[in-house]
Amino acid sequence: MHVLVVHDYGPLGKVLLERLRQTHLRVTPLLVSDPSSADLGGLEHWVPEDTDLIVDALWRVDPESAERNPDGTHKAAFSLPVAMAEHARERGMALFQLSSCYVFDGRKQSSYLSSNPGQPVNELGNWQWECEQAIRSLLPRHILLRTGWSLARFIRKVRAGVRPDGALMMPGRCRGQPVTVQDLARVMTAMILQLDCGAEVWGTYQYAGAEEITLYELGLAIAGLPGVPEWLQVVDAMPEWGALEPANTTMNCTKIRNTFGVKQLPWRNGLLDELVMVRDLEEGRQGREDSQGRTAEPARP
Repeated sequence: MHVLVVHDYGPLGKVLLERLRQTHLRVTPLLVSDPSSADLGGLEHWVPEDTDLIVDALWRVDPESAERNPDGTHKAAFSLPVAMAEHARERGMALFQLSSCYVFDGRKQSSYLSSNPGQPVNELGNWQWECEQAIRSLLPRHILLRTGWSLARFIRKVRAGVRPDGALMMPGRCRGQPVTVQDLARVMTAMILQLDCGAEVWGTYQYAGAEEITLYELGLAIAGLPGVPEWLQVVDAMPEWGALEPANTTMNCTKIRNTFGVKQLPWRNGLLDELVMVRDLEEGRQGREDSQGRTAEPARP
């Protein structure tokens, strides 16, 4: 099977490509440096004709960024995936598309099922839910994978969001399940390999790391890691960005286990590695900015 991995400069694309290249699959990367300005009309020039599966590894899990750039979010989280779905339908390809727990409004008292309809409360969730519905109607041969919180996002927040008095506000009312980049790449690889075996298991699935936790408790866990200032104080309070966070984003992941045999792994096992990854990425980005004055490259497709 020929797999095209659409990715940006984020870590998921890199890690996923490394894993897939260790398999027997034929893997082609497609870098989209700025999905918000990608040329949707150029897909036919960038997607190889013999592609069997398009994997969209552009992982969108930051509602704050989405609110700051609604037009770019619409393009990256809706227009580009839908264009890929249309391209795949016309050429007999399949599509593996990422979504997130932000399609839900958080009012449910128990974990969300993959069959539950989305009722998003922020810009990111809105376009991801619209994208899910469009892909379901356009392309029967699709995988939609909703993910939990990005652990790396909250590590960055803890590292950068300290107030002058040394306190970091994290809302204890918000409950969810983090997932690490390495674990998500493991899950995606396992699913892709079974698709390669001819499994007709198209549809919507959900994955997040084992163990539910509040954002306040997550902040405490991150604050205890090596390299985080010892004087940092995490407080249970609602920051401005907390208004974008649903109260409950926990998801039931039994469907992916029963269908693909994918077991949830504890996100805590990858906490330190995720911190190292975030630190290395930040240092590398700063180095590129210092040497080049910018980090952007021409968008493709």
